[in-house]
Amino acid sequence: MIRLESVGLHYGPADQPGPEVLRDITCHIPEGGFRWLLGPSGAGKSSLLRLLHLAVRPTGGRLELLGEDIGAAPRRVLPLLRRRIGMVFQDFRLLAHLSAYDNVALPLRIAGRPEGQIRADVTEMLRWVGLGKRLAALPDEVSGGEEQRVAIARAVVGRPNLLLADEPTGNLDDVQAERLMKLLKEMNRLGATVIVASHNDALVARHPGPQLRLHHGWLVEDG
Repeated sequence: MIRLESVGLHYGPADQPGPEVLRDITCHIPEGGFRWLLGPSGAGKSSLLRLLHLAVRPTGGRLELLGEDIGAAPRRVLPLLRRRIGMVFQDFRLLAHLSAYDNVALPLRIAGRPEGQIRADVTEMLRWVGLGKRLAALPDEVSGGEEQRVAIARAVVGRPNLLLADEPTGNLDDVQAERLMKLLKEMNRLGATVIVASHNDALVARHPGPQLRLHHGWLVEDG
């Protein structure tokens, strides 16, 4: 599913690169695996998730993802691969003019799913995250925790092969955080590869699993 071999990443143009944010990372995550992604602020967790979401390409080393060598893949292939990846962003990235229902339905519509199937899947997913009565609410009409739950529903509604979550419980209370972990574990049980970045040590302790730990861009713990 995911293989990194001596992967590095820096931002900025090739002729004036900034400092490396990821350094010489080598690891392998099998299909259907689960990993916690841990480390202090600035360790490189969000940058690694950006790589795995295909928002950027590595500037060094080799990244294989979903059967493709990402460094060598044609640009036209990346959007097709990205449709197989669900991503929960720290800043939600909901479209302000769309309701909760339409934000969650968006990836299914892009994929060309029938509206009848979309209606059933989106309604069920919003009910699962506790927003079954907020289908028509716009992002500025809900709380931060509710926005986070809409973002989570949008990431998982298409049953992605790879599910990435960047601090997904940051705006949730303990009850909702546990509900989210149940959903992520169910997605993993159904075959999705799941990677969750978190600062919540108590949550990690309650749901032990293999860990990728970063420090100053280096991978210091694998599994």
